[in-house]
Amino acid sequence: MTALPEQDALAALLAQITGARGLACDGYKPNCLRRRLAVRMRARGVHTYEAYAEILRRDAGEYDRLLDALTINVTKFFRNREAWEALASRLLPGLWREANGGVRCWSAGCASGEEPYTVAILLLEHARASGATADRCVVDATDLDPTVLERARAGVYRPAALDETPEPFVARYFAGSDPCTVGPGVRARVRFQRHDLLREPPPDAPYDLITCRNVVIYFERPNQERLYHLFADALRPGGVLLLGKVETLVGKVRERFKLEDIRERIYRRL
Repeated sequence: MTALPEQDALAALLAQITGARGLACDGYKPNCLRRRLAVRMRARGVHTYEAYAEILRRDAGEYDRLLDALTINVTKFFRNREAWEALASRLLPGLWREANGGVRCWSAGCASGEEPYTVAILLLEHARASGATADRCVVDATDLDPTVLERARAGVYRPAALDETPEPFVARYFAGSDPCTVGPGVRARVRFQRHDLLREPPPDAPYDLITCRNVVIYFERPNQERLYHLFADALRPGGVLLLGKVETLVGKVRERFKLEDIRERIYRRL
């Protein structure tokens, strides 16, 4: 059998992945896709897209490993701590007042759970400091990868995941030392579910706060704009959007937000 040209073989492989698992491969930047495919190809000892496509046909479990490589799963609790401090001190009190203590949040592209648990801790801390309860607060945590969602639901982490977490929070909200387990009060505030950002509507809009950090940057420009409009639609007027350090709003969607903190990439929905 004559081998397909590389570009045709890649297109056939991506169509196979999309058909089998529903992953919108065309939404990713091409170089990002190739790099992450190469990781799995090296791991399986093959050098062509056709050979890797055959592995996927023979080994259904490889799809899960590939999905883990394609989605962005590197994070920590309180990663880039200054952003969380700015959110907690300057914006969360107002969101709490406007929501009458029932703050609704969405952690989009939550990976292994550190981000939504961080949001839940901030909500619990605000309730604790103000003598209130966070029982009506909720954090919807979504990701495409079912494997990382299972890890997130378990709430068990290596100590390095807490490197940026304030020590009082570690003592208050975690049990054990190696591994560490997220406490039940935090876990009760977070709802995990599988969700495709490019294909599915927000799980339970409207929200007071949306966090989506270091995810949108991996998509092509048209899909970046589409996602930012989706976030704007999912936020109530006055709601807050927290992005990653290297991300910024693009296109006309900038007219729908007010920049609250340029350094920490925090925006408010107009």
